[in-house]
Amino acid sequence: MSVAQGVEAVTLANEAAWRTLVDLDRLASWMDVHGLGAGPIEDAVALQGGTQNVVLRFRRGSSAFVLRRPPAKPIMDGDMTMRREARVLAALAGSGAPHPRLLAACDDPSVLGAGFYLMEAVDGFSPANVPLPSPHGDAPKMRHAMGLSVIDGLAAVGGVDYLAKGLEDFGRPEGFLERQVGRWMKQLQGYEAFAGWTGRAELPGVDAIARWLEDNRPATFAPAIIHGDFHMANMMFSRTTPDLAAIVDWELSTIGDPLVDLGCLLATWADPDGSHPGCVSVTPWAGFPTESELVARYAERSGRDVSQVNWYVVLACFKLGLIQEGTYARAQAGQADMGIGLHLHQLTINLLERALRRI
Repeated sequence: MSVAQGVEAVTLANEAAWRTLVDLDRLASWMDVHGLGAGPIEDAVALQGGTQNVVLRFRRGSSAFVLRRPPAKPIMDGDMTMRREARVLAALAGSGAPHPRLLAACDDPSVLGAGFYLMEAVDGFSPANVPLPSPHGDAPKMRHAMGLSVIDGLAAVGGVDYLAKGLEDFGRPEGFLERQVGRWMKQLQGYEAFAGWTGRAELPGVDAIARWLEDNRPATFAPAIIHGDFHMANMMFSRTTPDLAAIVDWELSTIGDPLVDLGCLLATWADPDGSHPGCVSVTPWAGFPTESELVARYAERSGRDVSQVNWYVVLACFKLGLIQEGTYARAQAGQADMGIGLHLHQLTINLLERALRRI
């Protein structure tokens, strides 16, 4: 689930919503053509995750599948998002990057009304915002290994040769870092179009953070595949070992600076005492690696220069905070739930304060 769009992510994860958007008979007929299982679709249940996308897990015959399709009114081009997700998952096949295996994709809207794809159902659990199950919740050493496994997975993603995988046009790495501050400041300014938005005056240090990011921007980077929303809520772990089973929700993936993903992880990573900015909570926390351990592991496994990692953490706090403020702006204009808006507004303040402390 995207931290950037937070609690609104779950609005379609319910029985009534997915049944209006996924015709199981049509889906079964399409699967027949592609040789994906046999018999009726059973045990269909909507999963929470992936901004507003429908994420549906079901069984057919002896196999489990997960379907992703856009909502009825996607914020972005939903069909394009599905094509991009499917494309990057296909490119990751055969790599060491933990990901759900792509099974098939459909661009024909006559099947389900929009593009969609099917992927394998990962046997694992998400560690975010619920108590960790046994044995992970029982052993600090297990949790320490979980954290290192996340870094190993991130390094593996950044190590995929995106040119050899045919992703030369998947993003615009030229000027990638130069575009970041302007892009998110423009988004913040856009909230002024929402009548009644008063949040701008309550956001600490936005202009100072923007100036610092511009003045201290890394000069170069080696482009790679980036996930775009890399944090613990988008991880699935093995049920029996500390291994990272899959990185999920690739809707924001592109080609850019892979340290942006490391920055996002660290921006949402809890402090040694377990306190965190409120974006992603994992409990119990004792045993998870410290930030310095994560950075050292990333440098070791990726071979990349991490001397400016603090810049990427500040950027992540800045970006995540400004995006979440949009819900508060919409709430003040009567276009979103005020309770959710206030919650995300406080998260924005927390993230900006964390950025100022990092500076």
